Amino acid sequence: MLGARVIAAASSEGKLAICRQYGADATINYVSEDLKERIKVFTNGQGVDVVVDPVGGPYSELALRGMAWNGRFLVIGFTSGDIPRIPLNLPLLKGCSIVGVFWGSFAIRDPQHHQENLRQLLGWLREGKLKPHISACYPLEQAADALNDITQRRVTGKAVLIV
Repeated sequence: MLGARVIAAASSEGKLAICRQYGADATINYVSEDLKERIKVFTNGQGVDVVVDPVGGPYSELALRGMAWNGRFLVIGFTSGDIPRIPLNLPLLKGCSIVGVFWGSFAIRDPQHHQENLRQLLGWLREGKLKPHISACYPLEQAADALNDITQRRVTGKAVLIV
């Protein structure tokens, strides 16, 4: 929506199909394909300018190795449960930045910019430009089932609890 060419990486063809449905220009199955090499192919050897990593785990380093000069690696979280240990020579060699993106802390520390961002996002939702993928809806009584489905990686988007 902001003009970026999006390369999405996921662990299954089903998840990649959803990525393409929601606008990904290219996809990589990081289980069956070499993440770093596929990044090179899709970027003509230049690497990516931005990595958005909410997962962590063993693929973070490979994604960082696929960065372009002066790129930004955004650390969003560690849903894999594994916090990667990144060799610090990589940012040096790539001239890139590793940036922590902690939404909760940002909202508290910079409420004005947080409100501006929220207005923009809600505007895009209202206009139908932003359409989050809702994977499943659960009644509140099944909140434990929702959490189990998330931890078992059966959720491919958002899980919604209905109150």
